[in-house]
Amino acid sequence: MPEDINKDVITLLSYPRAIAHIDGDAFFTSCEQARDPSLKGRPVITGKERGIVSCASYQAKACGITRGLRLYEAKKICPQAIILPSDYELYSLYSERMFSIIREFTPSVEEFSIDEAFCDLTGLRRLYRTSYLDITGMIKDKIQKELDITVSAGLSLSRTLAKMCSKYKKPDGLLAVPGYKLHDFLKARPLETVCGFGPNTVALLNKCAVYDVFDYVKRPVSFAEGLLGKIGGELWHELRGECVYKLQEERKEKYLTISKTKTFMPLSDDKDYVKGQLIRNLESACIKLRRHALCARNIICYLKKADFTAKSAEARLTRHTSSTLEFIDICSEVLENVFEKGVLYRATGIILSDIVTEGTDIRTLFDDPVRIERMMNISKAVDHINGLYGKHKIHCGASDIIGKENRDHPRKDVSWRKKNILKGETSRKRINMPLLKLKV
Repeated sequence: MPEDINKDVITLLSYPRAIAHIDGDAFFTSCEQARDPSLKGRPVITGKERGIVSCASYQAKACGITRGLRLYEAKKICPQAIILPSDYELYSLYSERMFSIIREFTPSVEEFSIDEAFCDLTGLRRLYRTSYLDITGMIKDKIQKELDITVSAGLSLSRTLAKMCSKYKKPDGLLAVPGYKLHDFLKARPLETVCGFGPNTVALLNKCAVYDVFDYVKRPVSFAEGLLGKIGGELWHELRGECVYKLQEERKEKYLTISKTKTFMPLSDDKDYVKGQLIRNLESACIKLRRHALCARNIICYLKKADFTAKSAEARLTRHTSSTLEFIDICSEVLENVFEKGVLYRATGIILSDIVTEGTDIRTLFDDPVRIERMMNISKAVDHINGLYGKHKIHCGASDIIGKENRDHPRKDVSWRKKNILKGETSRKRINMPLLKLKV
């Protein structure tokens, strides 16, 4: 074969590894349409409680609705749009069922996000007596048949390539790129389609005369690593069909950070109300710490303004703890530094970091062991009572304003499922299955 032709060919076996990527199509709105078939074929938007578009159905996207758009702007663009509050319980249930269907075909599954999964199909052709493409199609068809939602699927030699394939023919698409067709596929793909290439990276590559993905993989690996570092080299190998990123099949057990945020409407410049929301974030974050037997030392508090800009400050305790009461004073001090009088705020957030397992922290000479033990006993008692009667039934006085203020805002318009409680259920505890809105 002539030398100039060799430069345009990547020689690989069809599937040295067969990695599939399953990606839900407009997942939140698809779940809403599956729950309520009367919404099918109509422009549906979720995110009513946030004031912005959280997810838009493809019918809404066809009208020009994009994620993050403010709802009043979305209503102007598409007056017939149906705007719903997000029902994350419903989406989680559909997500669990989608992943369980994928695991019926292969045990090697990584839950990448609530609506995305990677799965390793290598070696399963002998078991199913069919091609990897047909196996991927079987997964896709079973999800649609059992859950009444569509997914897009991609199949190739690595995670990066599989994700590019699934994005190629959205929605409801299926694309497979074996090794001997890899060079043809990459020649047609812009750099922006690679997960890991942002706008700045693309601009830098363009300045180096790299204009598509094939231009990138034709260069030596030393070019990729010299320009973009370790990640650049890893993506170079992935895009050439060499599986560098292994599937992370284990469920998440280790937390580097724990964060809790809350968007509230209408916007508020009331310092007491903003503080109440921030303390409620802190309470929720500490509850999660204790649930997983963890402790944290660093805290970041941030406030998001009406124009979506944010201001934050960080503080550090002398030792690790999971007690809300031990964080609350320093949280209040941080608030004093970031709160601006007369400014409207739309959200608050807490990020806890420097997390360790409970009991591994070493106390200093100046710590009061009796006080520390008392704080932990209070936290355990609060968790026990809230477990019996509902989350935040017992809470800090600073966050009490949240429940007492009669504020007319979209968060009061809760999801349909929370309004339709079955016998024996509560507003927080429901049976672990979606309640479909079907006509009999």
